[in-house]
Amino acid sequence: MVGTAVPQADTRDPLPPFALAGVGAIAVVAAVALLASLGRYGFFGDELYFISAGRRLAFGYADQGPLVPAIARLMDLLAPGSLVALRIPAALVTVAAVLISAQIAREFGGSRGAQMLTATAYATSPFLLVQGTQLATNTIDTALWVLISWLLIRWVRTRQDSLLLWASLATALDMQVKWLIPFFWMAVAIGVLSYGPRDLLRRPVLWLGAVLVVVVTLPSLVWQATHDWPQLRLGAQIAEEQATVGGRYTWLPFAVAAAGVLGGVLLIYGIVTLFRWEPLRPWRFLALVPLLLAVAFIATDGRSYYAAGCYAAIIAAGAVRWTQHPPRWRKILTIALIVVSVAVVAYSTPWQSEADIAPPKDEVEAGLALTVYGRFGWPELADATATAYLSLPESTRADTVIVTDSYWQASALDVYRTRYGLPASYSPNRGFGYFGTPPDSATTVLWVGNDPADVAPLFASITPIGRADARLGFPGATRDVTIWRCDQPHAPWSQTWPNLLRL
Repeated sequence: MVGTAVPQADTRDPLPPFALAGVGAIAVVAAVALLASLGRYGFFGDELYFISAGRRLAFGYADQGPLVPAIARLMDLLAPGSLVALRIPAALVTVAAVLISAQIAREFGGSRGAQMLTATAYATSPFLLVQGTQLATNTIDTALWVLISWLLIRWVRTRQDSLLLWASLATALDMQVKWLIPFFWMAVAIGVLSYGPRDLLRRPVLWLGAVLVVVVTLPSLVWQATHDWPQLRLGAQIAEEQATVGGRYTWLPFAVAAAGVLGGVLLIYGIVTLFRWEPLRPWRFLALVPLLLAVAFIATDGRSYYAAGCYAAIIAAGAVRWTQHPPRWRKILTIALIVVSVAVVAYSTPWQSEADIAPPKDEVEAGLALTVYGRFGWPELADATATAYLSLPESTRADTVIVTDSYWQASALDVYRTRYGLPASYSPNRGFGYFGTPPDSATTVLWVGNDPADVAPLFASITPIGRADARLGFPGATRDVTIWRCDQPHAPWSQTWPNLLRL
């Protein structure tokens, strides 16, 4: 082997026994916790968007790949309107990630205790586990990163090139969710060049797999190219949203906090272990991965959870070293960390009664608890919009459409359209803006949104005729929302709409 000397793994050495009973019990508890919370509250705004997007299946969307909308469409067909059914795929992949994280510890030579500690850390993370309570792009993306990490780590031990092919297939699938996984592979490449095994980069199957990823992703790339690359331009909007919660200054603490109490300790300990502990030297390249990802995502103003998919591997490395002949104080500390972690994840899981949840004081507070307040108020919004629509003269309704300020609102009114007898909904916001243009025949618009400044100049008259104000709703989306009647547009929608689109 040329370059950094890395001991060749002996595949004849048996792995430690898999802690089937212990890890299985942790996975079952995690599954029960997820399943018990799947039906809580209501659809999250993005979930409604996935359903709407799934009803308009395409090779690409302005803000994501086609996989999650396809999953939402499948569940919508199997169980129309079922909140629990929509979220089952998220729960399943999250539980699978718990099991795979334990397998990573096993690949590192970890004992049953190390495997169970890894699974416990994953299952008590307020991000890694709780994201399984709703269908989201990051839920599927994170689980696929864990799978890819396990396949890569196993390849280092066995040198079975078929594992790299499977990792390529998983990468191709992940590219249909988000375009974050290339950052992982770039960080891996830098780590491998720095610490080995450099033989990885000379494997023909790895480059064959890269070609496969490009071929599978090509339809999405064509869609993006023909729509002026909105998914890349979305980065500026994400940076603006990140600025409301501290931006780059809070990225690192938020990223560590996402791992949880036990997971955060093992994450930091795992990086040190990979750099310094000789038994894990063949996998030392992994120590650079979270550090490089942090630099990349801080520099690009990415979200703090973008790197969470690599946590399982680093936590597993830390757990293996942590459980190697631990002194008594470490055993006591481990128990304390587990107890605190369980309490934190129990508090983070959406089990609280709606009556016990206080309304957000402002949009910033609502944004910090987005996954809570983003689940309330959608039926109330649809009901208020339907009331406003029915207040119009019957002769006017035939030429009326709904245009909303946000893609969440448009998605909700689209999903609830049949139930509430609503006309077609449109929004210039995010991906919904690419779903279609209001017809030029629409002479009346119900504008759903607080600030009509963007649309008032487009009409001869604009009048408030309704209001939605859900107690626990998200400000500006389902709480403190005005519904405006807008008449006689000055120009056809086919001319106006392209200038309204915004990410």
